Amino acid sequence: MTAPIPREIPELPAIPGPPLLLPAPVPATAVVAPVRRPLAAVFRLVTAAAAALGVALELLLGSPARVLSYFSVQTGVLLAVVMFLSARRAWHARRPLPSGVSGATLLYVLTSALVYHLLLGHATPPFSMTGATAAPERWHTQWAVLQILHTLVPTAAVLDWLLLTPAARLHLRQTAAWLLYPLAYLTFFLTRAAFLPPTSPSRYLYPFLDVAAHGYRITLANALLLGLAIYALALLLVGLDHTRPTPVRRRA
Repeated sequence: MTAPIPREIPELPAIPGPPLLLPAPVPATAVVAPVRRPLAAVFRLVTAAAAALGVALELLLGSPARVLSYFSVQTGVLLAVVMFLSARRAWHARRPLPSGVSGATLLYVLTSALVYHLLLGHATPPFSMTGATAAPERWHTQWAVLQILHTLVPTAAVLDWLLLTPAARLHLRQTAAWLLYPLAYLTFFLTRAAFLPPTSPSRYLYPFLDVAAHGYRITLANALLLGLAIYALALLLVGLDHTRPTPVRRRA
């Protein structure tokens, strides 16, 4: 036989002390919906259009096979795509692109700009993506395209990061993965040069990576120094991202 169920259940004693709240494993961004950001959407759309315009004009001025082999042109295409997708997400109140993607794009665009202004802008013979032997005159089409890809577009990317992107989204664990594309580009660059005839003027697009002039030892040493500089720039971006004030709330 079973014991009869008591008609009255005694009250349980109160638990002493305040209740303990365990930390939630779900981030706030997973439960707080983002908001529409039309200003950010318009700025990013304009930046994407500027990058696409620079690439399109360069393709009209030179051979597509040569132009598309430049690091700055490839990063210009990447920036145009990333900014367009980011603009759509900001306009439709969707979550932003992963920080690893946007951070890598910013790193590549800044690398292209710094290499041009520090190493190529005043080089002899003059740097040209179309193979021109004369230096492009100011305000001519070729000079304007170089400034769009190496000055205007990188500046817009930095302003978007500083003024329209939440802070502390980049992380040190992402920096090593960001070096995969520069390494892949170096492999592509040297492989492409190996299949072109030695007399081709577009065989080596960058003077510091000219194997015919410097040999593989110095060329690879230059590539290593450039890779270390890119990694240092990536660390700098992460450090600045965690020290700068955030311009928007995290949920945006």
